[in-house]
Amino acid sequence: MIERLASPIASIVSSYDTYGLINHTSGNNLPSRESIQQILRDIQGLLFPGFGESELIDPENLHLKTAERVYRLAQALVAEIEKSLSFTCRTGTFSCDGSACREMAETITVEFFSALPEIRRLLSLDVEAAFQGDPAAKSIEEVIVAYPGLRAIATHRVAHFFWNRQVPLIPRIMSEIIHGETGIDIHPGATIGESFFIDHGTGVVIGETTVIGRNVKIYQGVTLGALSVDKSQGNTKRHPTIEDDVTIYAGATILGGETTIGEGCIIGGNVWLTESVPPHRVVYVKTGEHIIKPRKK
Repeated sequence: MIERLASPIASIVSSYDTYGLINHTSGNNLPSRESIQQILRDIQGLLFPGFGESELIDPENLHLKTAERVYRLAQALVAEIEKSLSFTCRTGTFSCDGSACREMAETITVEFFSALPEIRRLLSLDVEAAFQGDPAAKSIEEVIVAYPGLRAIATHRVAHFFWNRQVPLIPRIMSEIIHGETGIDIHPGATIGESFFIDHGTGVVIGETTVIGRNVKIYQGVTLGALSVDKSQGNTKRHPTIEDDVTIYAGATILGGETTIGEGCIIGGNVWLTESVPPHRVVYVKTGEHIIKPRKK
């Protein structure tokens, strides 16, 4: 048996030279998906202390417990960010501007923890939007422990921080981890305003250059995508802009970087849009045609 496997083994190793797709050992490894998963769990513990944990929070030990979690998490973050920066420096697609990758990783990590209070402020508004926007929600606590939309937006707000700091790989790993867990696919580059609510959530897709305003609510199966997947458009705005106070119902598809859904619009289920809609309109499908009419106040 072992002798018969010698030829297949040689062919497999040869394919590494022919086709690539191998993370060489001559340099730092890529960020670990397993480590990023644990990092996300620890970040959730800082964002929503006491939720998802078996132990109650003791107010007298809150500072000590928070410090312990931050120090442990900081070490893990620095290690994974350093791997990411080092790899892309080696491939020439990212530069540490003359600084050591570890020094930059430490700086980004400190900036992240400094940004956590603002991220928590945004999430407090997201939680409130979910509670107020869903009649089925019985409490704020239920939203935090049970709503996949909140888990997705919480992860996005973390991933978006690292995306804005130009950390390679890690934001995408974060977004794909939560995509796999919730069925909600939010690119870490998307810009999302406060009080954002995704109801039900399965099948939601939000593209990289999407811009979403304040008090926006979307349902399952909504796609905010691009008109074209041409690689040459990678650095252009390809995804729509959704202004404040918009509701988008299940199955709607809105495409294109020049497409803007105006403030206060309601987009009905299964609507397909590739053109802008003025503010305060209702868009729905009737007998196969799109109907756009002013929204009643």
